[in-house]
Amino acid sequence: MKPIIIWGGKGHAKVLEEFLPSLGYALQAIFENDTAIDSPIAKIPVIHGEEGFKDWLRDWSGGELSGAVAVGGERGRDRVRIQRILQDHRIQPDVLIHPSAVVSDSAVVGIGSQVLMQAAVCADTKLGPACIVNTRASVDHECVLGEGVHLGPGATLCGCVNVGDCAFIGAGATVLPRVRIGADAVVGAGAVVTHDVPHGQVVVGNPARILRMKED
Repeated sequence: MKPIIIWGGKGHAKVLEEFLPSLGYALQAIFENDTAIDSPIAKIPVIHGEEGFKDWLRDWSGGELSGAVAVGGERGRDRVRIQRILQDHRIQPDVLIHPSAVVSDSAVVGIGSQVLMQAAVCADTKLGPACIVNTRASVDHECVLGEGVHLGPGATLCGCVNVGDCAFIGAGATVLPRVRIGADAVVGAGAVVTHDVPHGQVVVGNPARILRMKED
């Protein structure tokens, strides 16, 4: 089994840990910046903070490590930053595809991206690094997702949608064909997006309308 670590100690870590063995991985440790969070997985230790990570890594003697970042939602920038920390320490952020997911042979999935249970990534789609396509989410043909994008459970991108870096598409939202979602934008759960969404805007409703600017 290939040793792997997870950075992020909440529910997303449980989602990944459940299917890692089926991909040939053995989870070694979980890292989390929030010192109030304990391990979500029995018998797997949680190590807190970047200094804790460095101390643990100095003691690691089990060979080459893979990594996964279990930080979702609107925290795409954090996910990308943590993935780069792993890479800086020569830890490979692997692509993780659930056995029940469907990924087209013509799709390109960026380093460290995750395609979860019953999700679909269709023909000629391109996912950037550190993306999450969550449970039952669907990315149709020729979509392009920048780095750090997260599609919530059941979200649907129709064909030829372009999603900017670190945008978040909420659970059950639908983005119609050829729409552009700006970087750092947030599409609320259940929204139906019929027009382009500018950078950093939060949109909600059917049809989706601008609610406010996303807070930093």
